[in-house]
Amino acid sequence: MSERNQQPKPDDRSDNVEKLQENIQHTIENMEEAEESMATASEEQKQQIERKNERRRDSIDGMRDEIRDEHAFQQQKEEE
Repeated sequence: MSERNQQPKPDDRSDNVEKLQENIQHTIENMEEAEESMATASEEQKQQIERKNERRRDSIDGMRDEIRDEHAFQQQKEEE
């Protein structure tokens, strides 16, 4: 296929909030599973789990910011 025939897909942001919410839920579930596994983990593994869960919390904060941005974008789009 030649490059001239390839066109970028249109930007479909209609389900971004849903996807982000699903990602947040999945990340929370991963955090909970990791915390449960700490009961049988070594001290080193516990520290690794804590560091990973801290990164997960940061990721969740970022996704929540994206949800707010996406909501503002959708509101602006509706006003146009």
